[in-house]
Amino acid sequence: MDLAGLIPTFGSIVFTIAAFVVALSVIVAIHEYGHYIVGRWTGIKADVFSVGFGPVLFSKTDRHGTAWQIAALPFGGFVKFRGDGNAASAKDADAMIGLSDQDLRETMHGAPLWARTLTVLAGPVFNFILSFLIFAALLMTRGVASDPITIEELVAMPSSIQELEPGDIILEVNGFVVPPTEDFNDLRGSVEPTETATYTVLREGAETTVRGPWLFPALAGSVSPGSAAEEAELLEGDVITAVDGDPIIDFEQLRDKVRASNGAAIALTVWRDGVLGDFTMAPRRTDLPLADGSFETHYIIGVSPGMSFVPASETPSIGQALAYGANQIVFITKSSLSGLYHMVVGKISTCNISGPIGIAETSGQAASQGWVSFIWFIAVLSTAVGMLNLFPIPVLDGGHLVFYFWEAVTGRPPSDQALKYLMAGGLTVMLGLMLFAVTNDLFCP
Repeated sequence: MDLAGLIPTFGSIVFTIAAFVVALSVIVAIHEYGHYIVGRWTGIKADVFSVGFGPVLFSKTDRHGTAWQIAALPFGGFVKFRGDGNAASAKDADAMIGLSDQDLRETMHGAPLWARTLTVLAGPVFNFILSFLIFAALLMTRGVASDPITIEELVAMPSSIQELEPGDIILEVNGFVVPPTEDFNDLRGSVEPTETATYTVLREGAETTVRGPWLFPALAGSVSPGSAAEEAELLEGDVITAVDGDPIIDFEQLRDKVRASNGAAIALTVWRDGVLGDFTMAPRRTDLPLADGSFETHYIIGVSPGMSFVPASETPSIGQALAYGANQIVFITKSSLSGLYHMVVGKISTCNISGPIGIAETSGQAASQGWVSFIWFIAVLSTAVGMLNLFPIPVLDGGHLVFYFWEAVTGRPPSDQALKYLMAGGLTVMLGLMLFAVTNDLFCP
């Protein structure tokens, strides 16, 4: 189901805000539920579990004494544990006076250090768990290419010669032996692209030679949300046949043309459903993460490659899916931390930091591409939120963990006065970062 079909205007502000609110609400609810449930398991009672801030629209108290509420401003949420003075878990000193040992044990500030640590740590951990499960589930749903590479479905192409058939097992391409599936992409740099390729295939138990479109055409396998290609209304499945009038047959030729543009607008000739059309777009300067943690700056239009046929897939093992989920979280976290470092030292642009406006736009664009794209975006954002909350900044979970580490080392928590100033400083830092990010949203290209 395409979410874009639910609204009359594709890129409407209402749709963008709604998508952002849904994504943020899911991520915040999971984060806060992590705090809540682990707190309950460790003996810390919660007075309020809120999705949103401000005036309460709905509230119901459960048998544990927790008021579950939905508030009017759906841009966050919080758990207020017993003994908290506010949503940031500042201590309510007045409420703590005169409590019995049993009642004190049920507050956040009177609980043992181990219980407080686990409760605070649970929020980011639940964000990572959400991302992990989504990534693993999406791989199980999508499947992995079967080995050997087998044609499941042919993709519509401008080539007039198509002798391949569904069910063909690809053995050779232009005389090159097809490697195992895990190394299949090595063909991109090994085989000279030709407009019409020669294939040796296994068909109904017998080898035969046929001709068909080039394996790696300049085909839009996917279009990134918010990219220059999406804004120019390029669609998945479009085949780019020329750039600035120069014919191309291979995706790497498209990539080279885009990178050589240095950001100047380029004209694409695009084949779509048998009809040629013209599209103009300006590639955007982008810092791309590399496997070693460094970054490479290129101009891109936001199109990922596809093939001239859809390969047959098989359901991965549970182990493969779980490993994939874990690897995605590690990659996103490493790339984000590396990006922050490279921005601080001035090696890449600080425009790589997006604020709420940019995130909202991306959430709307992801949702407009369908449920899979939107759920993937939620998983990515959940990882980012989990990572951000572990930063050692007062008011964030990481700041509280630093306070607990201090308590573990010294045998006493920071004084209430010190906590007051540290929390105020942390809030100032976060507001400054938010202002910087919003400025990026408004003024960065």
